[in-house]
Amino acid sequence: MLQNEWENNNLRTVTVKHTDAEKYKVSDMLTVGKEYTVVNETEEYIFVKDNSGKIGGFYKTYFS
Repeated sequence: MLQNEWENNNLRTVTVKHTDAEKYKVSDMLTVGKEYTVVNETEEYIFVKDNSGKIGGFYKTYFS
């Protein structure tokens, strides 16, 4: 699986600016104001190691 190869990637860090989601609850996985290390990035998503310790993909709108 590709995400297993992303474990050691450290592209940059991003800070969460909000967790107001339309469809899904993300406040359990992201904390406002906390910095996360980006392990992969696409046009629409940023993949970070979230509060669960696993890699999750989130819309770029949550980060600054």
